[in-house]
Amino acid sequence: MKKPFAPVPGRNDQIGTDPLRPFSGPMLDGPERAPSRSMLYPVGFSKADFAKPVIGVASTWSNVTPCNMHIDKLALESEKGINAAGGKAIVFNTITISDGISMGTEGMKYSLVSREVIADSIETVVGCEGLDGFVAIGGCDKNMPGCLMAIARMNRPAVFVYGGTILPGCITGDPLKRQLDVVSVFEAVGAHANGRMDDKELDQIESCAIPGPGSCGGMYTANTMASAIEALGMSLPNSSAQNAISKAKKEDSRRAGEAVVNMLKIGLRPRDIMTKKAFENSITVVIALGGSTNAVLHLLAMARAAGVKLTIDDFSRIGKRVPVLADLKPSGKYSMSALVAIGGIRPLMKMLLDGGLLHGDCLTVTGETMAETLKNVPPYIKGQGIIRPLDNPIKKDSHLCVLYGNLAPKGSVAKISGKEGLRFEGKAKVFNSEPDAMKAILGKKIKKGDVIVIRYEGPKGGPGMREMLGPTAAIMGLGLGKDVALITDGRFSGGTHGFVVGHITPEAYVGGPLALVKSGDVIVIDGEKKELTAQVSAAELETRKSAWKGIKPRYTSGVLAKYAHLVSTASEGAVTDADLKL
Repeated sequence: MKKPFAPVPGRNDQIGTDPLRPFSGPMLDGPERAPSRSMLYPVGFSKADFAKPVIGVASTWSNVTPCNMHIDKLALESEKGINAAGGKAIVFNTITISDGISMGTEGMKYSLVSREVIADSIETVVGCEGLDGFVAIGGCDKNMPGCLMAIARMNRPAVFVYGGTILPGCITGDPLKRQLDVVSVFEAVGAHANGRMDDKELDQIESCAIPGPGSCGGMYTANTMASAIEALGMSLPNSSAQNAISKAKKEDSRRAGEAVVNMLKIGLRPRDIMTKKAFENSITVVIALGGSTNAVLHLLAMARAAGVKLTIDDFSRIGKRVPVLADLKPSGKYSMSALVAIGGIRPLMKMLLDGGLLHGDCLTVTGETMAETLKNVPPYIKGQGIIRPLDNPIKKDSHLCVLYGNLAPKGSVAKISGKEGLRFEGKAKVFNSEPDAMKAILGKKIKKGDVIVIRYEGPKGGPGMREMLGPTAAIMGLGLGKDVALITDGRFSGGTHGFVVGHITPEAYVGGPLALVKSGDVIVIDGEKKELTAQVSAAELETRKSAWKGIKPRYTSGVLAKYAHLVSTASEGAVTDADLKL
């Protein structure tokens, strides 16, 4: 062992003297622990197993969503790897939800909340059962940061496994040979509302866009977070860029089990890996891939769990020097499975390392540094058009823009690829909920030059900060993608593209400036100056503030009420343990 286990700040775990069994030892050793051992014989333990490290497998399997429907089988592969490496595996489950199903409904308010539930539930099992380490397997996008938050909190040897990307869907006999995914369906709804698509074509698209298991197939939030976690060093090489149904993904799952046991043996723990420089690597890779705005929210939350000081301004600092290189959906052309076919993100990371944009000395779960894991990675094949070279980027700096201004004094996050321009000015059309805005969009009440304002959808106000894929996709389907902007204190799906700004802080529910905007106010989104402003005087905003009464809580009991009571701002990651006092 490099060093003995020490308590994590803010925790009081019981830690034993056996370096390979620091947590299971106190749980299972000695005559007085006979009742504990007796409970484990029926679930498959033998007498010899009580001398082995007990390693958990946190599975997010569920038939709730295709993203996770195959993860039970991957969990069994991890179990095999753990047992073969000398550990004793215990498989347990946690929840998942489906954004794709609940998007645009009241149910979507539970989406971000599920991240906290996943983190809490994994921590609960690992802490309660004295597990010495664990593999965490996630598919749908909240699974990933939830798993990593639990890993960081517990600081026991752990490896994350991504469930893998879905393959594209297609329509038989389609002359356009379109590759479909869930965003195709959302955008089809807008096209249908505008009369550009009939009922038959809409039915064809919805029935075949999702062909089987795996997470949404562009550089949406799931693939973004999987890539970010690999760049962080917390998954095995290539884990982020494998098809869900593949031999490679099964092998990745098995090897993850072996890797956790090895981490125990060499004394390597997550907080040795999840450093500030490692989070900078994550941000760099997310930018180069043109990833989701949700990465800002989730990386902030993961860093906080790891005790790393990361702020939204770090995204701006890094974004000034890192270009967008990937031509991937939603803003680009290609699916994640196409990137898998040319080698995934490893050649991109090698390119970034050689260009001085990645920290090569950061540790990974393999026990090697990032530079060591990338040493023999070959370049992409010649002629591929998915990843550009550093000297010919799609955009010379980040597409993730942190904007400040009189509408966002504590910050906001825009996704500006450059294709929609760098500046938008228009008149506000204000809605106090996403459904109200969606009704107006599909009712063709939104015109060229409008800035749609959707408020009271923040972490506290929603509550739950639901994603706005429905409205943004409908705008695209109506053909208004370059002519209309949308700003909100909610957030966006990784499938969103267009001129959008989310995560506006302070949110409207707590009296942030977004609550004071009136329809007709001129709103300016400036990607070059990094500003989000309303052309309204400070005096007028103050007058409106004095007259503002706010809205009543939308939930007063249950998990959404608890979340609203505890959750921090979006600029702090929307976590629920930020201000807990003992």
